[in-house]
Amino acid sequence: MNKFFIKKLPIIFFIFVPIIFLWHPNWLGFLGVQPYWPLFWLLPWSIIYGSINGLIFGLFLGLILDSVTLDSNFTQIPGLMLCGILFGRIELHRDFLVGHFRYGLICSFGNFLCGTLYFLQILFKNFSYSNFLLFLPSFQNILAEVFLTGFFAPLICSQLLRMFKFSRRKLN
Repeated sequence: MNKFFIKKLPIIFFIFVPIIFLWHPNWLGFLGVQPYWPLFWLLPWSIIYGSINGLIFGLFLGLILDSVTLDSNFTQIPGLMLCGILFGRIELHRDFLVGHFRYGLICSFGNFLCGTLYFLQILFKNFSYSNFLLFLPSFQNILAEVFLTGFFAPLICSQLLRMFKFSRRKLN
């Protein structure tokens, strides 16, 4: 029974991503914004399994998160797929400390990319009848989310990366 859970550990954590996304714990927020939870799982998965798997699971994460959110006009799929491809190109670093803090920068960049693509969808849909100054608080939300994701990524991604590598070793 224990081998089963060790082998399926990445999939078990994959299931927790939408749960945490919907739970939205306020004590982890900053300015009413939460970190972008899907990137914490997608980064270690893509580093270990490559760009193609990152693309596929970015698509799956986007589909799941789009299906559980109330606003169905905008999608998270393009940003997560692009991040899955980019994260899969990253190689593991031998120096633990450098690799550990690098996850924060990588997740911050990915979050900025996802947030910007989501913001552009909103902007293009509402561009014809709205003033651009109404969208300025969105920049604040994106930057707060980028900060939080970069802050928590070294803690969460390094642990997930270690667990995913352990489960992959046990798989072979």
